[in-house]
Amino acid sequence: MGFSASLSGLNANQQKLNVIGNNLANINTVAFKSSAVHFMDLVSQTVGGATANPMQVGLGVTTGAISANFNQGGLENTGVPTHVAIQGRGFFVVGSGATGLSFTRAGDFSFDAAGRLVTAEGLAVQGYTQIDPLTGQVIATGQPRDIIVPPGVLRAPGATTVFGTNTNLNASAAVGNTFTASVQVYDALGAEHVATVTYTNTGSGAWGYVISVNGAEVTGGTPGTPLPIATGNVTFGPTGALTAPVADVVVTSPAWANGAAPTNFTWDLIGPTGTPTLTGYAAASATSSITQNGFAAGTTNPITIDSSGRIQASIGTGRTIVIAQLALASFSNPQGLVKLGANRFGESEGSGMPNIGTASSGGRGSVFGSTLEQSNVDIAQEFTQMILAQRGYQANARSITVIDELLVETLNLKR
Repeated sequence: MGFSASLSGLNANQQKLNVIGNNLANINTVAFKSSAVHFMDLVSQTVGGATANPMQVGLGVTTGAISANFNQGGLENTGVPTHVAIQGRGFFVVGSGATGLSFTRAGDFSFDAAGRLVTAEGLAVQGYTQIDPLTGQVIATGQPRDIIVPPGVLRAPGATTVFGTNTNLNASAAVGNTFTASVQVYDALGAEHVATVTYTNTGSGAWGYVISVNGAEVTGGTPGTPLPIATGNVTFGPTGALTAPVADVVVTSPAWANGAAPTNFTWDLIGPTGTPTLTGYAAASATSSITQNGFAAGTTNPITIDSSGRIQASIGTGRTIVIAQLALASFSNPQGLVKLGANRFGESEGSGMPNIGTASSGGRGSVFGSTLEQSNVDIAQEFTQMILAQRGYQANARSITVIDELLVETLNLKR
């Protein structure tokens, strides 16, 4: 019994030394998560005796658990735009339907020859790539897919479908006074046009408007002469708030002279929070900001990744657009994940199913572009545990030696 108990101690401490050695070997591995060994005693043998308390002798020790430590590793800026690190909970989703999905904290990504975002071992990084044509934002629902950004490929233009201005029209203006605001818009071919909104005061709190474009840019128009494409009126209440129109105005697209397909515009008069973008206060007429969602054709330039995991790129016109968003997965029990090697984990019954979504939502952490998470191995802690495991191994080895000497003395009693 003494031999087997001490032998179990040797095996357990050897296992702990193996884990510590693996931790130290990966001290510089990107996003590596260290592991810790926990022991538990084996069943004990009852040896009897007249006592109220049980008399038991333990039969040794075994490895109770080897658990991964998912504490945050340090973040290091690399300057590489495709590198990304997670701050907080979550894992990047990599792989495909053919190879199966796996999960990693290592964000040392790059683009392959086809423009696909991949891990260091070539697995596709999963994300959301469907873009809402009205808002220009990623639709982060459904099944994530491979993120592909072909380098240097001419990207199709986006026609303007929504434009707006934050404008104040002076309530003290005299009848007949005018004010103009111009917005640059794009047609379906990516050609830019200037739409000018001309406001004319028609009375107290009342203005008429005319939206016009250069006649030379429209079929049948006169060069140098503005061609109206929409007219109407706006009115303001006694507090300067817009009272009419009560909804956004749809402007019918003209027939562009360059043959671009007609695309109607929505004049955004009511902001996303329900606040009108036009006001009628007793202050100088002025436009504080202009928005529109169109862009010209251009090639994608180096990307950036924001804290929500959105991949943005310039398309050569000074305009930045969102082209994809990284998918992140979280688990109810990360310690239940199975290590697959190459910094990857696989789900198991113990980990539960992955909850896949976007960064900074659903309890998932935020991400940092041009940054990598470092290993969370604490070298001082590992060396301390190594000393304890070494002493435990030595003590059990010594115990075997002592038991052996006692058996020799017992055998010598017959001599």
